[in-house]
Amino acid sequence: MTENIKVRFAIVIAAVLLAGAWIAPNFIDFKEGDWWFSKKKMVYGLDIQGGLHLVMGVDTHGIIVEKTVRLSRSLRDELKNRNVGVESISPQNEDKTILDIVLKSDVDVKSLKSYITDTYPATIQILETAGNRVSLRYFDNVIRDQKQQVINQAIEVIRNRIDEFGVAEPSISAQGSERILVQLPGIQDAVRAKELINRTARLDFRIVSRDVEQAKLAEFIDSAEKAGNYALGKDGLRYSAYVKRLNEDLKGKIPENSLVVFQKPEEAATLEAGKIPYLVMSDTDLTGDQLEDASVHPGEYGEPEVVFSFSPDGRRRFGEITEKNVGKQMAIVLDEIVQSAPVIQGKIASSSARITLGGGRDYQKTVNEANFIATALRAGALPANLEQLEERTVGPNLGADSIAAGKKATLIGVALIFLFMALYYRTLGIVADIALSLNVLFLLAILTSLGATLTLPGVAAIALTVGMAVDANIIIFERIKEELRKGTGTSAAIKDGFSNAFSSIFDANITTVATSLILMYYGTGPVRGFAVSLTIGIVTSMFTAVFVSRVLIEILTKWFKIKNIAAV
Repeated sequence: MTENIKVRFAIVIAAVLLAGAWIAPNFIDFKEGDWWFSKKKMVYGLDIQGGLHLVMGVDTHGIIVEKTVRLSRSLRDELKNRNVGVESISPQNEDKTILDIVLKSDVDVKSLKSYITDTYPATIQILETAGNRVSLRYFDNVIRDQKQQVINQAIEVIRNRIDEFGVAEPSISAQGSERILVQLPGIQDAVRAKELINRTARLDFRIVSRDVEQAKLAEFIDSAEKAGNYALGKDGLRYSAYVKRLNEDLKGKIPENSLVVFQKPEEAATLEAGKIPYLVMSDTDLTGDQLEDASVHPGEYGEPEVVFSFSPDGRRRFGEITEKNVGKQMAIVLDEIVQSAPVIQGKIASSSARITLGGGRDYQKTVNEANFIATALRAGALPANLEQLEERTVGPNLGADSIAAGKKATLIGVALIFLFMALYYRTLGIVADIALSLNVLFLLAILTSLGATLTLPGVAAIALTVGMAVDANIIIFERIKEELRKGTGTSAAIKDGFSNAFSSIFDANITTVATSLILMYYGTGPVRGFAVSLTIGIVTSMFTAVFVSRVLIEILTKWFKIKNIAAV
């Protein structure tokens, strides 16, 4: 660093002006047309400014049931290839995670047990054998690991969606084994945020079944609604609950491994206003999991289309399905709503496919819908259905009270520190007070410029850095006083005092920074906010204690010729 005091003083002035300019929007309400090089404001956490608090339930049991159903299909093929006689394979009615296998003979029972033991020794356990019936299920550790994986994946998907929404420092964490806690500080559009989180964006490609004629299917649906006295939208019945209830009521009337879903006609504003039923196969086994990317592109006539591409495995699976079902309709189903149902003209082996939203509607609304679908798809498909268990809009009153108490405590603490430093270290103490003030100024400016979220733990971190900055000044001043007591000249004492103290200050701060970086990497929400504030505070305190303080002291001794700078 240059020894020229004018240059160093200019650096300090420039830093102060720049920091003041950065934090100005926090105190000055710039209008939309006003010019200012940055209008960023400090971002406050949920505990300070309020926001959205959600608890989401994750249907991990449903995932295990799906896994068991897939196991039944794969076992059926595997046992057939091994010439094991099987009468039936199906999940139990009571516990869908247990698979009942009825075999043709005792020899087949032994073959099955041998096959399970050899092929799935750590995955599947045989629960009991009664005659030709064998019950088996996944081991508890497999189920536990699968549920944990689903929770972790759901957290990542929600985090991706929130990132797309642009919420700063959200807190998303597991709450037990089947719940996820979501906290969104300062969220302005709570309805849209919930819609984005709750929307499962589960994309499925399902072959349309023609086993039931369209008129007959409509008759089944009408009868089920009249018998149950319900309808979509009636008494607040939402679409997902409606489809689930309807398919339960239609069991026995529609073929197994099929379900009823609906498409909204282009002329209808909502599904309640009009819906087209589709009977689709539920075992296509091609979902949005194999999706790689999604974006909006103009179609042949300029209409917006959602174009998405598959992973290599999804591409292969898509090619197989289209090859086997030429001439049939493939429904592109998003959240159990049919978006499109084109007829398969031939095998599709291309790397991408598209959802057309149709023309004739309001163009901007269509574009918005296309963008929303693409955003949801890019954010990833949730591995399981989510159910909103709890919602609280946290008001700012709690944060305001906390801020008021924090301000009071901080002001009292700072005043005491300033008073002590001025009385005990006199001129050096006043220099330390100025450095501390600049430390807070720089810290707030950096937090504002980075868009980091200030939480109450972050406020605590700022108070902690102020204390550490004082400690650094005290170490420096004591070194200077030691040199002065030895009879060293003022200039030499200042130089040696800063040089001797630097290594101690640096060693102490570098270990704290290392800890903060670990907290920042692994922590979330308030913990990360604390780590961010502490890390920045340490950097600024090093700058003010080592650089700014020295510049000020040298200005006092060289420009203002003050000799007695310390009470030795």
